[in-house]
Amino acid sequence: MSIPIPFRKVTWSQAIKQFDGYLRLEKSLSPNSVEAYVRDVRKLHQWLELESLKASPMQVTTRLLRDFLATLGGLGLSSTSQARTLSGIKAFYEFLIMEDLLKIDPTDTLESPKAGRHLPDTLSYPDVERLLAAIDLSTNEGLRSRALLEVLYSSGLRVSELCDLKLSNLYFEQGFMRVLGKGNKERLVPIGREAIKHIHFYLGGVRQHQVVQPGAEDIVFLSHRGRQLSRITVFTTIKKLAELAGLRQTISPHTLRHSFATHLLEGGADLRAVQEMLGHISITTTEIYTHLDRDYLRQVITEFHPRS
Repeated sequence: MSIPIPFRKVTWSQAIKQFDGYLRLEKSLSPNSVEAYVRDVRKLHQWLELESLKASPMQVTTRLLRDFLATLGGLGLSSTSQARTLSGIKAFYEFLIMEDLLKIDPTDTLESPKAGRHLPDTLSYPDVERLLAAIDLSTNEGLRSRALLEVLYSSGLRVSELCDLKLSNLYFEQGFMRVLGKGNKERLVPIGREAIKHIHFYLGGVRQHQVVQPGAEDIVFLSHRGRQLSRITVFTTIKKLAELAGLRQTISPHTLRHSFATHLLEGGADLRAVQEMLGHISITTTEIYTHLDRDYLRQVITEFHPRS
């Protein structure tokens, strides 16, 4: 058994390092299992820092853990993944108690999130692929549908942000686009290579041949009449494709946004990077909400997003 660190001196990095050694040496878990458990604890630590909650591992309360799980749900992490994250955190606090660093387990009364209760719908990656495969790319509408679905899923845009997307805000060489979000707040969002490829197909194969109505010259996605695409059209398009793909659940543009966040978080992306890309404001204060380096955000997409 590892040597306990005095209560007053223990830090997150020290506790996580000892937890890692315990899982490897004493529990003999596989490297993948150890990595997953440690990642769960690091997510909790990241969230506390993001919210400026200066709590050591021993100062974390049940209330804080409930708020943490609620944040994961709000970012789009599925109930199954929330439950798996909670199991990692429970193992961490069992370890702290075993090491005499803690007397009361704050996870003791926490229940795993129930599936289908107050959580956003998400698609599995195979379901996303089925949805994309249902598109007929031999038609103009199909080329447009594939491009807009790729953008929704690769960048996590809101439907209003998709409809307002401008040609002048696409920076393909840098792998980013400028998005106007809620409250007219702009942010830079990474865009995946599949999305870039299919936007090029749409722009070259459809849009450049359209008669564009006044006021829509800089809009990316147009209706067949050359006007800015409406939210209703996007909803209808996705609903029809879901039926063609044989997906029974109700699917909307927001489903793809939540799927984007879920798949990044499940892949190991940190909370702050996902929050930045979704355009979420910090729960407590905007001063906590620090903008990350663009190269780092692009790295997160490349490393953790299924279509990158």
